[in-house]
Amino acid sequence: MAKASPKLSAALEQGGAPIGDALAGYLRAQATEFLRALRLHRETGGDGGTPARTKARAGDNGSQESVDAARALRRSARRISASLHTFRPLLDTDWSEAIRPELAWLSGTLAMEHAYAARLERLLLALHRLSGAAAVPAQPGVLGVPGDSADGSAGSRTAGMTAGAQKAGAGDAGPPAHPAATVERGNLTVGAAKAGALLDRQLTLARTRAHSSALQALGSSRFHAVADNIAVLASEVPLTPAATTADLRPLAGAAEERLTDAVAALPLVTAGNPYNAEALIHGLSPDPAPHPQDAPWHQVRLLLRLHRYAREVLHGDSAPVDVRLLAAGQALNRHRDASEAAAAAAQAARTPRIAPATAYALGVLHADQRHEVEAARFAFQQSWQMQTVGTP
Repeated sequence: MAKASPKLSAALEQGGAPIGDALAGYLRAQATEFLRALRLHRETGGDGGTPARTKARAGDNGSQESVDAARALRRSARRISASLHTFRPLLDTDWSEAIRPELAWLSGTLAMEHAYAARLERLLLALHRLSGAAAVPAQPGVLGVPGDSADGSAGSRTAGMTAGAQKAGAGDAGPPAHPAATVERGNLTVGAAKAGALLDRQLTLARTRAHSSALQALGSSRFHAVADNIAVLASEVPLTPAATTADLRPLAGAAEERLTDAVAALPLVTAGNPYNAEALIHGLSPDPAPHPQDAPWHQVRLLLRLHRYAREVLHGDSAPVDVRLLAAGQALNRHRDASEAAAAAAQAARTPRIAPATAYALGVLHADQRHEVEAARFAFQQSWQMQTVGTP
């Protein structure tokens, strides 16, 4: 976090308002962090985003340092871009509007590899938990064994996702509940290994492509232009003449109001329930579009981040820790991770010619992650209500 300048600290101690100097100091500090991270990334070979389990096996300290450097690059890029957005009336319009999309491109490109690796780890752990197996082996060769084929039509793939559930309910009048649950767990275990292998193959391929894209981006002329702009920003911030005496608090307050309005539009009453059955309908359909309920929550997550960064600009290291904002942000991060993991499971279930047991395991996995989405919404609702009423 950027340190507050002596001038700003003195102004705050005397009850004064943070002005343009605080914004300039924050942007210079973040630009310096960006350049430091870039230098470290280059010194460690630029191998950013190696999965943690691979690094642990290899004991590659250089890779770990490069991962940390890539994370620091994203961190600084996000904060610079967010500040340019929140305080854009105080900055040169042409310059800020030109660099903001470039920072968003860079941050998004660098984040994808880590996102795919974390998604795969999350899904494999969930499969292990749901199936009760000793392990969920990631064996790409499993996909080629005889019998792992089925009709590849959309209707059959969708039916395959619920086939296990229909089988489990076929003997409702006869077998007692415990044996039925045992049979269901057995069916899930049968498909879990193949489901894990399919997810491993798909997400590892996506991670590898994201890694290549990140390396290509960091070597491109587009990135060098961004780095040049950040280098200039480290010494000179293009503030407008009015910014030198402008109070930053109204603009930071506007960011908080946008967050509050977005939260008010969320279905917090639904999120107050531990289970939202309607949330499962879309994901189990053949439609590969993003879940329609998730977009407003993702938007709130972005607005919460803008609000947090605006607080950093105003207060620097002296910003009081808001535990409730921290809890709300963690809940929204969980929501994003579970939502994307559920989408990955549903996408894998649409793969042509997979066995019914594999599709069933992926369907159960999808439902499990949608439950995680609802749990995250419930956690956010609880933390935000505490913030609203001022509960410690």
